[in-house]
Amino acid sequence: MSDFTTVAKVGDIPDGEGHAYAVNGRMVAVFHENGTYQAIDDFCPHMGASLAGGYLQDGVVICPWHAWRFKTCDGTWCDNPKISIDSFAVRVEGDEIQVCVPTKETEAPIEGAG
Repeated sequence: MSDFTTVAKVGDIPDGEGHAYAVNGRMVAVFHENGTYQAIDDFCPHMGASLAGGYLQDGVVICPWHAWRFKTCDGTWCDNPKISIDSFAVRVEGDEIQVCVPTKETEAPIEGAG
């Protein structure tokens, strides 16, 4: 079961920027644009750059290393919409910014181990 986790307070992420947070064993990039917060996987699938440090404009973050572009609303890669990274629900409760990131499932045991 997934629950919402507080990652920041309103005002911690300046408008037009993103910050990365560790939540349930994953790095999540939370973006603030025009009063709205959105969250996607922090790592660019190309070379692993932190997307939280990318340039944000009109709901799209541009990877700081090689300019891959992802929609912050759903993680879709702008250059090939068939490919996407994970996106996560975000809510503001009082002054807390919260994200809902599924917990990692227990890994299956390795056959022949033990």
